[in-house]
Amino acid sequence: MSRVMTSAVPATAAPAPRKNTKSRNRFDNLWGRSLLQLFIAALVLRAWQFGVDAGWISAFMVGAPADIWKSLVRGAADGQLWRDSYYTLFEAILGFAIGTIAGSALGLALWYSPFVARLTEPFIIAINSIPKIAFGPIVILWFGTGLISKVALAVSLTSIVALIAAYQAAKNADLDLQTLLVTLGADKKEIFFKVIVPSSLPAIIATFHINIGFGLVGAVVGEFISSEHGLGHMIFTASGLYDLNTVWAGLFMLMVIGFGLYFVVDYVEHKLLPWKEDTHQATLNV
Repeated sequence: MSRVMTSAVPATAAPAPRKNTKSRNRFDNLWGRSLLQLFIAALVLRAWQFGVDAGWISAFMVGAPADIWKSLVRGAADGQLWRDSYYTLFEAILGFAIGTIAGSALGLALWYSPFVARLTEPFIIAINSIPKIAFGPIVILWFGTGLISKVALAVSLTSIVALIAAYQAAKNADLDLQTLLVTLGADKKEIFFKVIVPSSLPAIIATFHINIGFGLVGAVVGEFISSEHGLGHMIFTASGLYDLNTVWAGLFMLMVIGFGLYFVVDYVEHKLLPWKEDTHQATLNV
């Protein structure tokens, strides 16, 4: 009887696989996003210029895109804009490289001695809580008004961020994997290079994006305080003369440098950690 009842029940067909009804955005690629970003920027600049021409926005207080462009062209023609940009870029890259490498190395080294880490942690927190611009007069007094003082300020900003990130990543390394290596006879040095450093690498590289901005901030702040070159000097001098168009020109060049450095860091991260991009893309495709 059960056989008859079973045969009487119609077989349920397997559900058809659901199709992904999400249509991919035609602009969701590198060139599409770039075109949209350029269009938005052009729209904002056009609205700004229209407000200036209509008298709704004060060109003296805010500046005007047409005059900013003239300032950029004039600075590029006489070469001063390129010299100032190169000076600031060199300071920022040098401060970023020295600060990030030194800070990351110190942060990882603290893993070796929990006692030293606990001993120095309050000092690290105290230094991190101080606005680094407060070090400006001291750094200028110690290192003068040349290149070294600007690099030192950039290092003071980038090193503490890299140190804290590396130390936290080292502390959060997989304890089970460390225990496994200990049972297999590994010493502390082997654990450090086979577990601590590889597991901390993503966190260390993630700080590159932050430290690029901090490197620029340190260089520009140093140029604000005392300098004869650089975009910070250019902006500070122009602001004292109420030349907002030149100020905007300097800020524009800083944004261009920041964008360029960010994409370089992004490229390095993709090459060193290719699995992160693959994981992110797989998550988006779910």
